[in-house]
Formats: sequence, C-alpha cells, structure tokens
Amino acid sequence: MFDAQQVLMFVLAGVLLNLTPGPDVLYIVNQSLRGGVRRGLVAAWGITAGCFVHVAAAALGLGAVLATSAEAFNLIKWMGAAYLLWIGGRLLWRTSQSRGDSAMAHEQSVMGHSDQHVDGLASKKVNGLLAVFFGAFATNALNPKVALFFLAFVPQFIPAQAPDPAWSFVLLGCLFNLNSLLVCMGWALAASWLAGRGQWLQRGMRHLDRLTGLLFVGFGLKLALSDAPSH
Repeated sequence: MFDAQQVLMFVLAGVLLNLTPGPDVLYIVNQSLRGGVRRGLVAAWGITAGCFVHVAAAALGLGAVLATSAEAFNLIKWMGAAYLLWIGGRLLWRTSQSRGDSAMAHEQSVMGHSDQHVDGLASKKVNGLLAVFFGAFATNALNPKVALFFLAFVPQFIPAQAPDPAWSFVLLGCLFNLNSLLVCMGWALAASWLAGRGQWLQRGMRHLDRLTGLLFVGFGLKLALSDAPSH
C-alpha cells in the first residue's frame, strides 16, 4: 500500500520536525535537567500519548472540525494557552520560593528518616512521575496546532489509491509517534547527560526555571493570539 521511498521520506521528515524545539521539547528537557532521566523519559511518554489523541481525533474526523470551526478551534486554543501560561507562571513562582524550599530540605535531611518517612517519599515519587506524565500529556493534547499539523502533514504521504485513507492515516500517525517517542527520549537522555556533566548547570537551575517559565508564557501568549485557520 505504501511505497518504501515514500515511507522513508515520511520518517526523515518526521524526525527533523521532532528535533525542532517547542513546548513539548522544552517540557521534556526541563524535567530531565531538574529530576533526572526518569522524569524526562516519563515526560516523553506523556507527550507521545498526547500525540495519539490527535491521531485518533483526526482519523475520526474531529481534527477536521478544528480546521473548519473557529469556535471549536478557539475553545481548544484558549484551554491550551491557559495551561501553558499556568506552567510558565508556576515555574516563575517556584524560582521565587526555591530558597525557602532549599532551607526546608536541609532541615529535613538532618532529622533522619523513619520507615514511614521512606514509604512517604516513595509514594511522593510515584505521584510526582504521574504528575509529570499527565502534565506532558496535557501540554500536547490541548494544543490545537498539533491537530492541524497532523491534518496538514500526514495526508501528503497517503497514496491516492489507498483503499482506506482513514486507516492509512492511523498507520502513518502511529509511525510518526514512534519516531517522536524515540526523538523525545533522546532529548531526555541528552539533557540528563548534560546535567550530570555540568556542575554549573546544577547551580543555575533557578535561572533555568525562570527562563523556561518565560518561554512557556511566551508559547502560551503566542497560542492565545493565533488565529483560527481560514476556510
């Protein structure tokens, strides 16, 4: 059904597009730099899960609604913009609270750890990873531009003689998401490696949070000011 050369071109184009920094990459890198490779990989899985929402929506025709309905586009747009602004604001707020948190962490470290405290830390770590996953998922799933991207990009590689275009769309969408997952995991691994090698980076985490927060606010404002596609 698919030409091998066409599929190769699709894969290469997808890899190049996924290498382009955006809100998804920024989220993954920040999580990996701050919390280690595990948090970065969980963020990558969350981003990919959000991509599958757009693939399924496009295959069911919901993505076409976003492309033709200004009301539907604006609804998702404002939800996504609000979420990005919330992430950015939270990061900026965290930078102002980091000194107090560091003092509290030092105080706890000198108090010792009971079995109950260790169990609490394990539970907190699991909850933290879940928060990272769903945060990444929402970052992608609430961005209507990703849905429009799938509608504009994937159909170019569907053969005109394909017996079932919707099924072809799903197959190509899954292939794109697999490539996306591998690239996103690469971002997480690279950021974790960089954090482990650069002590200056560890000392500059507060400034990194501030920069990341400002970028997320910028992404949120850009999305909020974007226009619905003309039709």
